[in-house]
Amino acid sequence: MKKCPFWLLMAALVAAIVFASSRLLAQQSAMPGIDWPQFRGIGASGTADGFPLPDRWNAATGQNVRWTAVVPGLSHSSPVVWGDMVCVTTAVAQGKEEALKVGLYGNITPVDDATPLSWEVHCFDRKTGAKRWSAVAHKGIPKIKRHPKGTHANSTLATNGRQIVAMFGSEGLFVYDTRGTLLWKKDLGLLESSYFQVPEAQWGFASSPVIHGDSVIVQADVLKGSFLAAFDIATGRELWRTERNDYPTWSTPTVHSANGRTQVIVNGFKHVGGYDLATGRELWKMNGGGDIPVPTPVVHRDLAIITNAHGPSAPIFSVRLGASGDISLAAGAQANDYVVWSQPRDGAYMQTPIVYRDQLYVCRDNGVLNVYDVATGNRLYQQRLADGTTGFSASAVAGDGKIYYSSEDGSVVVLKAGSTFEQIAENEMGETLMATPAISEGAIIFRTRTRLVSVAR
Repeated sequence: MKKCPFWLLMAALVAAIVFASSRLLAQQSAMPGIDWPQFRGIGASGTADGFPLPDRWNAATGQNVRWTAVVPGLSHSSPVVWGDMVCVTTAVAQGKEEALKVGLYGNITPVDDATPLSWEVHCFDRKTGAKRWSAVAHKGIPKIKRHPKGTHANSTLATNGRQIVAMFGSEGLFVYDTRGTLLWKKDLGLLESSYFQVPEAQWGFASSPVIHGDSVIVQADVLKGSFLAAFDIATGRELWRTERNDYPTWSTPTVHSANGRTQVIVNGFKHVGGYDLATGRELWKMNGGGDIPVPTPVVHRDLAIITNAHGPSAPIFSVRLGASGDISLAAGAQANDYVVWSQPRDGAYMQTPIVYRDQLYVCRDNGVLNVYDVATGNRLYQQRLADGTTGFSASAVAGDGKIYYSSEDGSVVVLKAGSTFEQIAENEMGETLMATPAISEGAIIFRTRTRLVSVAR
């Protein structure tokens, strides 16, 4: 047998090492347009360009529906995508279907139901919808109650292609590998997410975990013992914990790196702020917002856009990322050295806003949409979506020059991005729709009341 030349063997070895390294690098870095690794995708931007996206579809007839997959239980967590896998969480009540009340109403009384639940993670093939695996994180009676419009699995997963992080509030923090093997779990204690003015109004935990580098970031603003913390993603070791003097919030933090500074940006009522990722040290703070903060901070270039609502205030703040110290606005002021501009009454209660092509889209629960020039805060237009009788809780996503707004009743309004209002279509999903969708390689993946639905051109 003729021996292979040494140089050829070495070339093959080098090629194998390069290929393995490129695979590892790709696994460590989310690929824009394909991966959607956390709530609202890469950087919580809610956007994914690079592929054509559908204008029209129909879940009932199958028009432009690539696949559907049944998901048991009740959950409003969004899908996350990495490579060829899409995953969600859920909470399953054995032998019954939990009630869900959607719409525009003011009832704050929580659901009083002591039915045992199973908190689970389910993963599917992104291209076919075939089930890959599922894992049960916890079983038992929920430690706190939920809002009648909420669930016991509100928090969206986070993944980096190696680990998948599930946050189930008072039931714990769980980390899996991509095959569904539990790597570690952590009991974070009783995280009582209640309206601070009516503490018995328990509404369920909703802040989602975020992965940055080797850290998992968790924001837990609750009735007692609020904190922001970082954990080592490989071991679960607590890296730091910073106490927060704030009332309960339901917002997911945003991590952003620029100019040698990596900060965790959080929403809040008494304490909007930025923290150093490495140490948890406070970098800046401000107050003056609505008293039930839900939207995630959104970063655009050198600005952080923060909005919240409820109570006497419903502001939008545009904050410089280089902010330092207490940057709270003086009484009657709408700007200062670090707050570039603000709007005192146009903020959103439930939805995270979206910045797309230099325009800021902020939608209220009742479907009233305000669009601004993100640099100046000048309003470009205001328009009501739908007919005013349906609620809008899911946050918008955007790509391919289009903005997608999902109503609680199950219709998806498609808008053309731009400085004037132009509706392209309204598409029916056939079920209640509370979760923010994901976008991956030209497909929009919706999570309805009982299913995942992938639509594409």
